Amino acid sequence: MKTKLLGRTGVSVSELCFGTMSFGGDADEPTSAAMYKAVRDAGINFFDTADEYSKGKSEQILGRLMKGHRDELVVTTKVNSQQGPDVNARGTSRRHVVRAVDNCLKRLQTDRIDVLFLHRYDAMTPIEESMRGLEDVVRAGKVIYPAVSNWSAWQTQRALDVQERMGWARLQVIQPMYSLVKRQAEVEILPMAEANGVGVIPYSPAAAGLLSGKYFGQATGRLKTNKMYEARYGEEWAFQTAEKYVALCTAKGLHPVSAAIAWVASHPAVTAPIIGARNLDQLNDSLAAIKVDMTPALRREIADLSRTPPPATDRLEEQKPPSA
Repeated sequence: MKTKLLGRTGVSVSELCFGTMSFGGDADEPTSAAMYKAVRDAGINFFDTADEYSKGKSEQILGRLMKGHRDELVVTTKVNSQQGPDVNARGTSRRHVVRAVDNCLKRLQTDRIDVLFLHRYDAMTPIEESMRGLEDVVRAGKVIYPAVSNWSAWQTQRALDVQERMGWARLQVIQPMYSLVKRQAEVEILPMAEANGVGVIPYSPAAAGLLSGKYFGQATGRLKTNKMYEARYGEEWAFQTAEKYVALCTAKGLHPVSAAIAWVASHPAVTAPIIGARNLDQLNDSLAAIKVDMTPALRREIADLSRTPPPATDRLEEQKPPSA
């Protein structure tokens, strides 16, 4: 497993990040432990979780698993979600960020969080207030690097500008959604990150399993029964793109999940795609992504199967054709 620098931190992380969203939910603790061992054996030192995953169980399980070698790992978590009945037990207010971090530290059984993400943009809270909350936990030594997830390019840039003006610790990592059927990040988010030297760890590189081909013709499965995934990937063109993609992979002898992750990883702004799994079989296909030779030509051939998002100005006539 190769390593890459994470933003401007000087910290080296594995070229794949393991997401533990399944811990305590789709994966029970023994299965989680088996997957944890497999990714550590493969060379992964980069782990992603969140306070809302399995209502905190993901953090708890990861905390138990990393005992004895915590210093070898780069661990991220996220705050924002509703954490109780109180009206203020949510969001990215300075008050909630500080309180939520303390709870994350307890569940993870650690003294610091390497990367803390604000999980989603909170329209009720000014960006300045959210950034001050991040600064508070950094100054307290509870968080090393601030980060945001699911924020737009303008929101992230605004946050960076506020931090620079105030002399606060800057955002070092972002976590956008990015896959062959979700390419909006290419328009402004990824260029913004690259211009600022911000690390990028995209999630759902296999589009929640759509790009695996396993859901074709099925009336069940989480793409059919999970309202969030149905809304995200339910358009007919996405399924048509996935079918063409799986056919191409079959013709080239590539596993579609491995190739989907390698395709995301090949974008120059990407640090490490987040891989996840519910069992060891799924995990092995994801880990095999590092063995895929994603040449520029293959990347273009795969990209041509999907819709290329228009430029930020929407002036299609100015969009440059891909280089030969």
